[in-house]
Amino acid sequence: MQTPYLLVLDEGTTSTRAMLFAVDGTVAAIEQAELTQHYPADGHVEHDAAEIWTKTLACAHRAVEKAGGADRIAAIGITNQRETVVAWDRRTGEPITRAIVWQDRRTAGFCEQLRADGHEQLIRERTGLVVDPYFSGTKMRWVLDNVPEAAALSDRLALGTVESWLVWKLTGGLHITDATNASRTMLMPLDKAAWDADLLSLLGVPASALPEIVDTAGRFGTTLPDLLGGPIPICGLAGDQQAATIGQNCLSAGQVKATLGTGAFVLASTGHELPRSNNRLLGTVLAQCDGKRSYALEGSVFVAGSLVKWLRDQLGFVGTASETEALARSVPDNGGVCIVPALSGLGAPHWRPEARGLIGGLTQGATRAHIVRAALESIAHQMHDLQQAYAADGSPWATLRLDGGMSANDWVAQDLADMLDLEVERPHNVETTALGAAMLAAVGCGLHATLTDAAAMRSGVSLFEPGMDAATRERRLDQWRALLALELGQA
Repeated sequence: MQTPYLLVLDEGTTSTRAMLFAVDGTVAAIEQAELTQHYPADGHVEHDAAEIWTKTLACAHRAVEKAGGADRIAAIGITNQRETVVAWDRRTGEPITRAIVWQDRRTAGFCEQLRADGHEQLIRERTGLVVDPYFSGTKMRWVLDNVPEAAALSDRLALGTVESWLVWKLTGGLHITDATNASRTMLMPLDKAAWDADLLSLLGVPASALPEIVDTAGRFGTTLPDLLGGPIPICGLAGDQQAATIGQNCLSAGQVKATLGTGAFVLASTGHELPRSNNRLLGTVLAQCDGKRSYALEGSVFVAGSLVKWLRDQLGFVGTASETEALARSVPDNGGVCIVPALSGLGAPHWRPEARGLIGGLTQGATRAHIVRAALESIAHQMHDLQQAYAADGSPWATLRLDGGMSANDWVAQDLADMLDLEVERPHNVETTALGAAMLAAVGCGLHATLTDAAAMRSGVSLFEPGMDAATRERRLDQWRALLALELGQA
């Protein structure tokens, strides 16, 4: 019998991909399609859920063909952009409005009202989350209030995050979400298996529209036979940051990973201990197997790779993202330029959805290279803020495991090591988000007994050692703190 493959559907913010993994963790094929970004109003970010589905299915088709047919696929794992909300009609299986993306800030007013009415403590205690437009629950409320079809559908309305949407379409009507994505809604307590009635009432979200909460690994359902040439079991589900943490084998308390993609996301495992923060970090479910949960503390930075995309697409400073590394190396320092990249507000530990980007220190001597370098430097500055918050919460970083598309930039990886004064580890295969989903699928279908066993699928690593002197580091941080204080109105 031929060795089977694992098919991962990795549905991100800017693209969707289908990846074939061999059982040893090597990547056999990648099929990718870009997704259209819609910005209908200030602070609004949307996707076409139908486009997500059709492009994901097309990528999956091509990957299955490369595998040699559906019978060569042992299982499917799905990982997704978290907090993005899809609303659809259960009868037709079609979306009733565009998906509201995790970056969207349209519910900032509602969140402000929740805080003003004294509800944030309840939400934090039960869910581990702060009250912010980032999370799915307030987006669901917005759909119910502003999309006429939502109220008209009544019990036919389905609400879910992207993995729920894909599973529904793949199976022809299975409505589930895994515990990692459910933990990002502000509607599920970290220590409970089901939606919270008090939180549903507070946000005005009907339980009838929501999916069933399930494990991250298991046999959840099978694809419709005619979609991919035969039925394939769906055996792994996880939000992208949890999947990346699993793919980095950060399963034990204190192990830390950072994913540099559209945003930058740090997760530090707390094992089976409920995560609590006094410094506005987030508690989240890391994985759930056989009903038993492991947890993590998370720090979410909203803008990382999207800043480079902005430099490329809106300003025309670079033709490709890869050009930024050479530009950063072409100048000895930032020339006094500093950037607070709040293009989608500021995330942890500040949580200021109304914040907007700032560029400071411009002079006639500032060049395109200085601005590009300052943009890349902003990643390490934001990560340093998170490092301080984790240390204050009693979770200092010993090393940092790096992944995501931007981590392929050696200059960025070294700058992180220098600014954090920490050894940074980057796997040779930086696609750890998809790898984590493959590991979950492998456990779910029985190829591996546990996630610890599945960690054998992880590749070797490259190391980046800190080499910056303390005085240079402090000059950079002083510059950052001054501009950040101006942004936050503290200057």
